[in-house]
Amino acid sequence: MTGRAPRTLWVSTSTTTQGGIATCVRTLSATGLWERWGVRHVATHRDGSSATKALTFARGLVRYAAEMVLRRPDLVHIHMSSAGSFVRKAALAWLAYLLRVPVVLHVHSGRFHLFHDRAPAPVRRVIAATLSRADVVIALGELMRSRLAAIAPDARLTSLPNPVPISPVTRRPAGAAPHVVFLGRIWDKKGAFALLEAWAKVGAGGGHLTMAGDGEHERARTTARELGVADSVTVHDWLSTAQVDELLADADVLALPSENEGQPMVVLEAMSRGLAVLATRVGGIPEIVSDGVEGLLVPSHDAGALADALGDLLADEGRRRALGEAGAARARAEFAADAVSARIEGIYHEVLSGRGQRARGPVSSPSLRSDT
Repeated sequence: MTGRAPRTLWVSTSTTTQGGIATCVRTLSATGLWERWGVRHVATHRDGSSATKALTFARGLVRYAAEMVLRRPDLVHIHMSSAGSFVRKAALAWLAYLLRVPVVLHVHSGRFHLFHDRAPAPVRRVIAATLSRADVVIALGELMRSRLAAIAPDARLTSLPNPVPISPVTRRPAGAAPHVVFLGRIWDKKGAFALLEAWAKVGAGGGHLTMAGDGEHERARTTARELGVADSVTVHDWLSTAQVDELLADADVLALPSENEGQPMVVLEAMSRGLAVLATRVGGIPEIVSDGVEGLLVPSHDAGALADALGDLLADEGRRRALGEAGAARARAEFAADAVSARIEGIYHEVLSGRGQRARGPVSSPSLRSDT
């Protein structure tokens, strides 16, 4: 790199894709990190049909190979999830390993350990080898870092929070009917229908619930009608970034009673805007939301606790505001995009200076042989 600007290659889903990885990539790209590190982005996945996804990966693979051979980046930063995302990104990581290009693997999935544990033994070996061979593996929080360490004890792991752009805190008029928002896939694993049942149990508390995201929209609308709360519930399809901003600016509480999570971007976005958070005590959520400080945390699959916490927030405007103010302060102090971007740059410097790299022997792909 002496005498020239760095060349960095980022690989992820398309920045127009729905979900947390695309949001993370978009947020970091706006900090100036890409300009300072000469980042070129390759998309290997996007929303759409199976044919669209296959074509996107094929095109991404060709472009990635061309970038690696013709431009030869100084560093590759690969954003991956689990399941199919891991398969795609592992293939790209091993090409970089073979060409001896430093690799940073950024693991976003809160269910990665479950994907590993349920995989056949040969696939588990591939997973462990892929993590161990990377120069650095970034986990979203300490819980995920410890789970990855159990999978690949030799991997060089660090934890990093998701970045959040700091938005103005908007306050709704005092005495306004409380507005609760759910953002994410509308299905059981995100707790969408448990939230509707809790909403009905507390009698809507004089407020309004807005649900938005992909998933089972008609089932949600039907459930709201059957529970007698259709008048106080609005169900949207997936919203654009601008529409999400407008929705959060007019909300008091973000509710996310998921079965499992990594470090959900929507929680950080809500905190940065001064919303109180109602979520389950799962995955990385307790690392970013302290129960009773920035929000209320309840056990997963505990309908009574969820309804009680929801009722408390609907009934107490002062508490909602206090939790929201604490969340906004923490988001600014710990999760601001510029601060996360600076930490990533520190990782890059460490990797490229040689302190983050191990001595390299001959490189070979992990074995795919079955156990005997």
